[in-house]
Amino acid sequence: MTQFSDLNLDPKVLKAVAEAGYETPTPIQAGAIPPALEGRDVLGIAQTGTGKTASFVLPMITLLAKGRARARMPRSLVLCPTRELAAQVAENFDAYAKYVKLTKALLIGGVSFKEQDRLIDRGVDVLIATPGRLLDHFERGKLLLTGVQIMVVDEADRMLDMGFIPDIERIFSLTPFTRQTLFFSATMAPEIERITNTFLSAPARIEVARQATAAENIEQMVVKFRPSRKDRAASEKRRLLRALIDAEGEKCTNAIIFCNRKTDVDIVAKSLKKHGYDAAPIHGDLDQSQRTRTLEGFREGSLRFLVASDVAARGLDVPSVSHVFNFDVPGHAEDYVHRIGRTGRAGREGKAIMICEPRDEKNLDAIERLIGKEIPRGENPLTGGSEPDETPAEEREARQEEKPRRKRSRGTRGKPRDEAKARPTSPSAPAEEEKPRKAAPAEAEQAPAAEAPEPAEPPQEAEAPRAAEKGARPARGGRSGKGRKGKGDDKVVGMGDHLPGFIAKSFDERRAG
Repeated sequence: MTQFSDLNLDPKVLKAVAEAGYETPTPIQAGAIPPALEGRDVLGIAQTGTGKTASFVLPMITLLAKGRARARMPRSLVLCPTRELAAQVAENFDAYAKYVKLTKALLIGGVSFKEQDRLIDRGVDVLIATPGRLLDHFERGKLLLTGVQIMVVDEADRMLDMGFIPDIERIFSLTPFTRQTLFFSATMAPEIERITNTFLSAPARIEVARQATAAENIEQMVVKFRPSRKDRAASEKRRLLRALIDAEGEKCTNAIIFCNRKTDVDIVAKSLKKHGYDAAPIHGDLDQSQRTRTLEGFREGSLRFLVASDVAARGLDVPSVSHVFNFDVPGHAEDYVHRIGRTGRAGREGKAIMICEPRDEKNLDAIERLIGKEIPRGENPLTGGSEPDETPAEEREARQEEKPRRKRSRGTRGKPRDEAKARPTSPSAPAEEEKPRKAAPAEAEQAPAAEAPEPAEPPQEAEAPRAAEKGARPARGGRSGKGRKGKGDDKVVGMGDHLPGFIAKSFDERRAG
């Protein structure tokens, strides 16, 4: 079996590795470190939790041990998709380079530019950054990338999911063509493969596991959930989550609970705290200092449950996470692999439990196709009955705020109907307001006939037959027989008992006339 001492690493690096408690490299480390030390480009493909970070940090420290950094011109560059992952790489660098005189700088959002500029001005050997903050420094004229000798892209598939690929391509174009590139990813999407073909030169490909597979030491389970009522779905789902946590008992020492939306992260965390569970949220909208404190508390064990969005699916290196709960089925099948990879790390046993609603069946099928097996179904620990409304006040207030907006979004459609329902019926109200709008013209014709008094001498009685014989049109709708403008003095009289002559004629008589 290969040992770290067999990998031609710097003796000072080997000393730091031994003090960290590692003796045997993982398969990705044993495969990637030798070609990296030879100066070759490396393409590493391995599932999360297999030690990819040390695969590039250890050879990087060995290669950079000789040389000196210049101001604003870092000698190496490590790109990470999230702040948490960048901070983790910086911690690994500090641990493994403590006997080597190398400097580093961490460029991430949520930290003052001034302090980062001060570090860059001194000159750094290793620059660890997220793409956005790195380009910010470059565009401000505070950073030059022409001195980069080694460039590392970590979690490249996550870069693709977060939309960083254009930034990655631009950063590649700012670095020297002669650089050494180490490229690591858990999956190889077509876009990732296109980048590797463009920017890597004859790379050594190390693939230690089938793409997008979960570790065998992680027990997986999915629990089907169907709410009793649509308006109780959220609270009943949180109740099911608590029942699943309680069912694990003492085996659940700590856990990460993943939600698809940031708003759900906050709601689930508040609900757990309300019911006595030690939980805290972490997602991209939180302040960086708060995210850092939450992660430190989870790593140290003072926090038991971490409710997270996918921003925390990468970069959380906590070896002792016993469980992962997927409160929501992830929309992308690859995210499932990264989520459950937070447990079962460093050879430990782990368990991943996922809650699946009927609307999530398609996403569940996609996950099972990706990992190549069916996830075992587990029993729902809830025996029945409905839960009282335990929705947090914040969620109820949000729903109350959404209702007026939902009504206004429909504009004026349906407004007359709503007003008709709201208006009380009165005997004195006009007839056209109480009846549908379509009936208004007919009512306008009949209303004058009903209200007008019958004249003593109806002039149209004698004129009607003559008008019918001449083919003239009888007067209707309040108009006289003298024209459509109604300039005559005659008033409209309802038919009553007076039958017009043209109606009394037979069809043959009218046709003959």
